[in-house]
Amino acid sequence: MVDNSQDNNVMGLSAGQGSADDPAYTVEQALYNLQQTEDPSARYYAAWWIGRFRVSDPVAIDALLTALEDESDRSPDGGYPLRRNAAKALGKLGDRSVVPALIKALDCEDYYVRESAAQSLEMLADAQAIPALIQLLAGGIEAAQQVEGKPHLRQPYEAILEALGTLKAREAISLIEPFLEHFVQKVQYAAARALYQLTESSIYGERLVTALGEKDLQVRRSALMDLGAIGYLKGAEAIANTLAENSLKLISLKGILEHHLSKESTQDLDEESIKVMMLMDGLL
Repeated sequence: MVDNSQDNNVMGLSAGQGSADDPAYTVEQALYNLQQTEDPSARYYAAWWIGRFRVSDPVAIDALLTALEDESDRSPDGGYPLRRNAAKALGKLGDRSVVPALIKALDCEDYYVRESAAQSLEMLADAQAIPALIQLLAGGIEAAQQVEGKPHLRQPYEAILEALGTLKAREAISLIEPFLEHFVQKVQYAAARALYQLTESSIYGERLVTALGEKDLQVRRSALMDLGAIGYLKGAEAIANTLAENSLKLISLKGILEHHLSKESTQDLDEESIKVMMLMDGLL
């Protein structure tokens, strides 16, 4: 799981902008800032704000699609900050008409734009994205190496694998399996998460449970979110006992409970549901 949190203090807020909870910053202001081109930082913040508050106005979507192809806002390393925020926001608005634009964004030279696009395509859950996502796995694990001089791999493999799992891309199983042996642990666990979703084999769920015992807190946090996302009921007790923040454990258990309840045919709580609820109660 990738942390997408934003810090307003790092965003270079300019006049006319405000913090996320600033009542003076309105939908109208956000739309104006996103459409103007004189102040890149104002556009950047507006794209984030529109996604944060799920402003699904057609004008907002059109403006975000324009921002997704912006050439003016470039970072010192050559990236496209505005495109990144636009890609993230489009996934949060729930409008599948933007899927072709996000698929196109998977070809962007900016790694973080590709990552944001993959995450948004997962959120929109439209199967037409599957071929393009599979294409990013070209070369397999041998090609999935660190980019020289960069803090990331050749492709955003975590986001790609997670998206393929959510999209039920069973045709990608043989391509995903080798990533269980990738040298980056989070990529391994993203592959396990996807394979559980595609096969429902407990061997992959248990691999994520094992990750809860890793020394690295970030890995444990990631495994918590993965287990919640796939609804791995057998991992509930291990989640409750993980050395991590109770807030994250509660989120994970909530995901498991919701997933389990969605599969039940009656409104009555069964023994497993009650057990998960008791584990959650113990964390409060």
